[in-house]
Amino acid sequence: MKNPSSVNSVVRFPAAALLACALGGAATSAAAQKNAPPAPRVLVVPFESDQRDPREYWLGEAAAELLTDDLNARGLGAVTRSGRMHAFEQLHLPAAAALSRATVIKVGQLVGAEQMIVGRLDLEQDAITVHARPIRIDVGRVDPELTERGPLRDLFAIFERLSRRLIEGGAASAAAPRPPLEAFEQYVKGLLAERPASQATFLETALKLYPAYDRARLALWDVRTEQGDPAAALAVVRAVADGSPYARRARFLRGVSLLQLKQDDEAFSVFKALLDKAPDAAVFNNLGVVQLRRGGGPQTGTPTYYFTKAADSDPDDPDFLFNLGYAYTVNRDPQGAIYWLREALRRNPADGDAHFVLAAALDSAGNTVEAARERELAAQLSSKYAERGRRTAAESTAAPRGLERVRHDLESTRTVAVDQAIEHTAQQDQRELAKFHLDRGRRLFEKEQDREAMAELRRAVYLSPYEAEAHLLIGRIHLREGRPKEAVDALKISIWSQDTAAAHVALADAYLRLRDKTAARSEVQRALALDPVSDDAKKLLARIEGGG
Repeated sequence: MKNPSSVNSVVRFPAAALLACALGGAATSAAAQKNAPPAPRVLVVPFESDQRDPREYWLGEAAAELLTDDLNARGLGAVTRSGRMHAFEQLHLPAAAALSRATVIKVGQLVGAEQMIVGRLDLEQDAITVHARPIRIDVGRVDPELTERGPLRDLFAIFERLSRRLIEGGAASAAAPRPPLEAFEQYVKGLLAERPASQATFLETALKLYPAYDRARLALWDVRTEQGDPAAALAVVRAVADGSPYARRARFLRGVSLLQLKQDDEAFSVFKALLDKAPDAAVFNNLGVVQLRRGGGPQTGTPTYYFTKAADSDPDDPDFLFNLGYAYTVNRDPQGAIYWLREALRRNPADGDAHFVLAAALDSAGNTVEAARERELAAQLSSKYAERGRRTAAESTAAPRGLERVRHDLESTRTVAVDQAIEHTAQQDQRELAKFHLDRGRRLFEKEQDREAMAELRRAVYLSPYEAEAHLLIGRIHLREGRPKEAVDALKISIWSQDTAAAHVALADAYLRLRDKTAARSEVQRALALDPVSDDAKKLLARIEGGG
């Protein structure tokens, strides 16, 4: 490992260098991604069934699990269940719902998949028939349906044959031992159960049927952690043997539980041992968290060293960039903090914590006017900062402690972020390039080509983070696609950047969809104060007053 103190000196840019890096940041990001693993390109959606047989309800999820496992075992890059569930959450879709073809494609686009697999299954007595169809999102093609049949007891073999027919190629690797079908059924039912207590019961039953079922142990860790019992979660993953295919992830989760139990020294040892075997962005990040909490120096590594390595490994993860900026703030290095927090906000403009910490860094650098604007936006985005503004001056301007972000899994669940096709623009005016992308985004929005419009608008925001119209159009896309919570954040930034009647009307619409009529009425009234003849505001007010 390199001397941590030498790395720190690299990232402490002077102001002129910071501007140059901001203009050429996309090029740096693209170079760093050369070392990143390939993005998953296949999304398997749970298969449908008519569920006439009560045994069928778990088989749809089982189909997605088995196909995904086989594709990943062959190195073909399938989106895991956690990534799929994250996409469902972002689109506000119930995990077990039957989805339309258009909605399924939206999920695939959100996770950046090039190809999807959908299907259905039928169970008659003890025989299963499986139908699967590949969809090529990248070229807009639906391939012919494929079918496999066999006895239910051969479920693993059936889906292995189907996987090889659906997508050929890949390099075979050693797969995890297959559990008995009865244990696998309990495991899948544990994934599907709605309440943590029921999830735990199914997963514990799976482990009783097959004590070597480490995958069920990792799922049980998730449940115990969600229940707020890190000691029980720690005990679960300690049982994973060193030779298990899941040993590395189990050790990572052990470190997370130790962090939650405030056993920082042991957590550091766990993460450091993982790092010595193989570098990983999530491990670097969590080592930075440990050092930020307990204090670290050149011998064991400073927080900024580890967060820098995490950001180098995954330069488009806003949490890694936030942690790096936050560490510089805690270390009283405002210039480094300002740069990295702004980079975090390029990727996630609605991050209230990042806006507030950036305000603290700007205050330390003497930029009090800009700091006040950032603090005001933080208050718009998060109620905790609105409350903080009513405290004493020292309390309301200092960066809070405890904001560092722990990565809870080795696998990132981030969906497609800012498109990295922004070219190096050192010779171009950044605002003009942002305007170019905004104009393209506006035209695509008007044609209802929302995916392409969002990519252009995110490029515009990347180059000009407080471009009001870009945030307004992003908010309207979220509304059009049924994501009112995300729309609220985008529209608040638009209003903060430029107070317009159109943005207040859109925000009122978002609140109305969230069933907050009081907030919706307030936003409509603000819109009418800015534009008394606004037809959109009047129509929306009539809907609010009429209960529509």
